[in-house]
Amino acid sequence: MEDHNTSKLSEPASPVASVASADIAAEFAALTAEEQEQQRAEWSQELARVEEEINTLRTVLASKTRHASDLKRKLGITMWKEITDDMNQGLKNVKESSVFQRTESVLKSTGEKTASVFGSITSGITSKFSQMKNSESMRSIEEKVGSAYENVKTRVSTSRSGSINSFPDALNENNSSSGLNSPTDSITK
Repeated sequence: MEDHNTSKLSEPASPVASVASADIAAEFAALTAEEQEQQRAEWSQELARVEEEINTLRTVLASKTRHASDLKRKLGITMWKEITDDMNQGLKNVKESSVFQRTESVLKSTGEKTASVFGSITSGITSKFSQMKNSESMRSIEEKVGSAYENVKTRVSTSRSGSINSFPDALNENNSSSGLNSPTDSITK
């Protein structure tokens, strides 16, 4: 049993504790066998007294905890309310922290820069489309497509009366009259 106690003394958790443990072990080893027994008895009594105080404190703490719970219940403070309050306070603390403030400002400036880049790209594309739309070639294509559509629409509506047999026939007839080639004509040529 004596070896068990000395082995505990020789397994310290930190270098400072190892120096203290070595000093205690050296002092204990310097005592006579009778003095060592007396020291162990004192330590055992002190340990019993400390454990009794710990148990008393646990009992008092449990009593105080029950009393606090009763008071909270009487005040209408629920567990959910406490959790919500703790969460809100935690979020407030995070938002007020300097790290959060710096991160927020970096994200805000990055967002603004990204928005300006996308805005310039979008405005560039929009202006190119408006230039294309206003160009002579686009107007010419629009006019041809529009007139072809109107002709086909007219032919299809008249096909109901029996003058044209099908939509492809009307389309082919319109293409030949407007000067546009059908996709099948361009493949065969």
